[in-house]
Amino acid sequence: MRKVTISLMAQRDTASPLAEALAKVGDRWTLLVVEALLTGPQRFNDLLDQLPGIAANILSDRLKRLEREGLLVARPYSERPPRAAYQLTAWGTGHADPAQAPVHAACGTPVEARWYCPTCDHLVDDEPQQSDVHYV
Repeated sequence: MRKVTISLMAQRDTASPLAEALAKVGDRWTLLVVEALLTGPQRFNDLLDQLPGIAANILSDRLKRLEREGLLVARPYSERPPRAAYQLTAWGTGHADPAQAPVHAACGTPVEARWYCPTCDHLVDDEPQQSDVHYV
């Protein structure tokens, strides 16, 4: 009897939100980095301590990739030597503890993500169609 294996990705629309999320965080270390950042901003060495077994070069690679993908931001805290704290963007913080949400420095209110049209300079009331969404 011949065994036939069909890829889950081949069965699904590759433009689905799940497929896009898996493309961004689909490997073991990347998922563990995202999990470690759910509690709030972390420094590189703190992440190394929280992820036993990960090599520094692998962690560095995963952090750079997550930043390129827009899932985290690196906020510099030292210029010499250059060092940063890593924090999930709105994509990741949507799954985090609300007590750890980013706040407005001036008043302490948790910040919110809103749909915005940069051409018209207005907030958009309804969520746009998925094909029209562009994350910055």
